[in-house]
Amino acid sequence: TAKLIGETDEDAWYTHWTALADRIMTDATASLAAGHKVTAREGLLRAATYYRTAGCFLLAPQLDERLVASYTKQKDAFRRASVLLDETFEQITITVDGQELDAYFATPGGDGPFPTIILVGGYDGTMEETYFAGGAAALRRGYSILLMDGPGQGGALIERGLYFRPDWEAVVTPEIDWLLTRPEVDAARIVALGRSWGGYLAPRAATTEHRLAAVIADAPQFAAGAGAKYLLPVQYQDQLETGDADLLNAALYAGMAASPDLAFTLNRGMLTHGFATPLDYLRGSAPYSLEG
Repeated sequence: TAKLIGETDEDAWYTHWTALADRIMTDATASLAAGHKVTAREGLLRAATYYRTAGCFLLAPQLDERLVASYTKQKDAFRRASVLLDETFEQITITVDGQELDAYFATPGGDGPFPTIILVGGYDGTMEETYFAGGAAALRRGYSILLMDGPGQGGALIERGLYFRPDWEAVVTPEIDWLLTRPEVDAARIVALGRSWGGYLAPRAATTEHRLAAVIADAPQFAAGAGAKYLLPVQYQDQLETGDADLLNAALYAGMAASPDLAFTLNRGMLTHGFATPLDYLRGSAPYSLEG
């Protein structure tokens, strides 16, 4: 598939990864109809991964309908796979500030209560992705797991229009409240595992949520806003907070036109944080800090 995609060709990236996912999805559906549950399960999990891959470069301030389609197909493939897994997998909802957010709770085989890991994803991830990035491994080792898209992530962003917030304890506290209603959960052994941007979110939650027994940050991020100025051209880096907005935005857009990496970073930030311009995003990153 990768050989079919030209460098920086986002349209071809989406088209070819979607085609691969569609083909695997068709095969998995046929396997399930024939009673081959293991083959179907593995195919559905692969399809979910490729659908997520298809949409990963479509993050932009205006929500791309192809991103919506890739997320919807990813979610459907994963949900169909989840009922075929060896572990007990439940589709649940958890209320965060009055919003019902979709989540998964899964337990390993055997008798509980189990130590439990809350998996906290990053900027462009989804809760389904966190199953592969630690969730499946945790289940094999006797942990129960909780997967959920918080504001700015996956379904919470794409389906509900919720943006990232710096006070991630407002997300993790309802998760722990829910976990403590379940007899399968060992209340003294609840852990938050944050990867990528989750390396800020999980530690931030732990600053006030003392029911967490441990936090794993991969990689830890103390103050996201501290590096924001370095996305500006060097001659403007001391003007992030006070410089002329039109001038700085023009410099950022010029940089985005020249650098696909910078464009991806800033477009992703604008979408997931709900900002209209790259400068708004950079200035809005200041509250994302563990200081104090």
